Amino acid sequence: MAASYILSRTLVPTMVMLLMGSAAPARGDVTAPAARPNPFLRLHHAFDQRFEQVRRAYTLVLSGLLARRRGFIVGFGLFCLASCALVPFLGRDFFPTVDAGQVRLHLRAPTGTRIEETARLADQVEAVIRGLVPPRELETILDNIGVPNSGINLSYSNAGTIGTLDAEVLLSLREGHRPTEEVVALLRAALPPRFPGVEFFFQPADIVTQILNFGLPAAIDVQFTGANIAGNAALAAELAKAIRQIPGAVDAHVHQRLDAPVVNLRMDRTRLQQLGLSAFNVGQNVLVSLSGSSQTAPAFWLDPRNGVVYNVAVQVPQYGLDSLDALLNLPVAATNAATATTANNSTQLLGNLVEPSAGRQPAVISRYNILPAVDLYVSVQGTDLASVADRVKALVDQVRPRLPKGSQVVIRGQVQTMQDSFVGLGVGLAMAIVLVYLLVVVNFQAWIDAAIIIAALPAALAGIAWMLFLCGTTLSVPALTGAIMTMGVATANSILLVDFARQRLAAGVPPLAAALEAGATRIRPVLMTALAMVIGMVPMALGLGEGAEQNAPLGRAVIGGLLYATVSTLFFVPVVFAAVHRRRVRRQPRRPTVAAAAVAQGASAVPASTGH
Repeated sequence: MAASYILSRTLVPTMVMLLMGSAAPARGDVTAPAARPNPFLRLHHAFDQRFEQVRRAYTLVLSGLLARRRGFIVGFGLFCLASCALVPFLGRDFFPTVDAGQVRLHLRAPTGTRIEETARLADQVEAVIRGLVPPRELETILDNIGVPNSGINLSYSNAGTIGTLDAEVLLSLREGHRPTEEVVALLRAALPPRFPGVEFFFQPADIVTQILNFGLPAAIDVQFTGANIAGNAALAAELAKAIRQIPGAVDAHVHQRLDAPVVNLRMDRTRLQQLGLSAFNVGQNVLVSLSGSSQTAPAFWLDPRNGVVYNVAVQVPQYGLDSLDALLNLPVAATNAATATTANNSTQLLGNLVEPSAGRQPAVISRYNILPAVDLYVSVQGTDLASVADRVKALVDQVRPRLPKGSQVVIRGQVQTMQDSFVGLGVGLAMAIVLVYLLVVVNFQAWIDAAIIIAALPAALAGIAWMLFLCGTTLSVPALTGAIMTMGVATANSILLVDFARQRLAAGVPPLAAALEAGATRIRPVLMTALAMVIGMVPMALGLGEGAEQNAPLGRAVIGGLLYATVSTLFFVPVVFAAVHRRRVRRQPRRPTVAAAAVAQGASAVPASTGH
């Protein structure tokens, strides 16, 4: 806009001067020689003739509306007000969903499942998927089973992986596939009945949705925080059952598992003292045997042949610890010189020092601001995010009074960012209208005429609501951005018309005639400005191309807003201008008359008082 303004003040006048310099006015009856037949000139004349017909029809319609000003103003205002009632039916999303042709399925077996069994389960699930999705649509399937091979990868991953019971099935669809949401809905309905006891949920596969979720595996995160993990987990499981009954809420699941099978080894401290051992000796020997000492006491070996340093980890082979008896037969010895002297260098079996028992413990511990956290993730399918979030919030409010002492529950995720963004953009839209109004007041030095110009903006908002409603597009950040963009163009068109009407009014033309002339004269630039913007937004509104769904609401909002704003500029604004200024003209003669009558009454009262 800044560059176009500079060019309109520099290059455009220069080009006009160069183009019009050869045009000479006709002198007397001398006619200019016949020009060569120019196809562009003929096209111009043909278009101009058609446009003049449109201008005449528009003038007739506008003159009829000027004759019925009050009814048209009331009817048009009620229409714009009624159109705002469509907003609750549009739905609200942070950003539109992108169809990237990728599916990210996460399956979770019962807690404690070995990775070999998880791999076998993943193969069965993959076979079912290949039977449900035809080969012409399915390109590749990739399975990631178990935890990542690095703690860093696990820290920066939103896969929801917590152990050997987890597996990710990544699907890539071929070009020309059916909508990805249909494939996800098909798998979501078909897989759980075929694999009872296995938990399935889908996570964002494309990079755009992953960024919008800010690292979370779902759009809605109901997070319980507090020291009472068991109590919070019980409430989260109860809440998950209620959320599954909400239409559009899918994949509601608790991320944390509290039932991982473990073997508890309770040490006999009296016997340890008799043998001259300590709990540290038992823990250190078990740790080194099972996991090595690479983290507590790292060791390195330099290969003299290639100069490469290798980490050395000494531990018992996993196949050597295939039963509880093998674990209890681990030797336990003193780990330092002082203890070894006291214990007489005796080595004991682990089974002689501990009492084993089966138990359960959390499979993963999550924290938020140091406090233990339990996360309930919820995704959305077939509806907008805000409607599901509102109903989830109502259920959360019902659960909040039953929280354990010291616990709290908060809704996080994409929905929280969406609400903050909507508030900010709503304030921005209101501020844009106010600032445009104040700018017009400064330029026109008239509060009323500036208000007449702003009168076209409610129609723009109505057009945005209707276009989004007809296209089945939810209200989102791009749509609100398009609404803010529309305000400037709609105001510019109204300024064109009102400015010309003010000029005609200053020349002594009556308000009705000034409004009619302004509409008939300014219809061409108004239509040119609006059509240029609308045509430029058509490719964006169609959403053509991969990932174009993100910007489609912006184009649709701009097109709908400009279409209605143009109608308002050409019909509603002239009628309001004529009605307001005609009323002002009618009031002007009355004021001197009233003042003269007051002076006459005062003059007649003075002699009467003097005579008395």
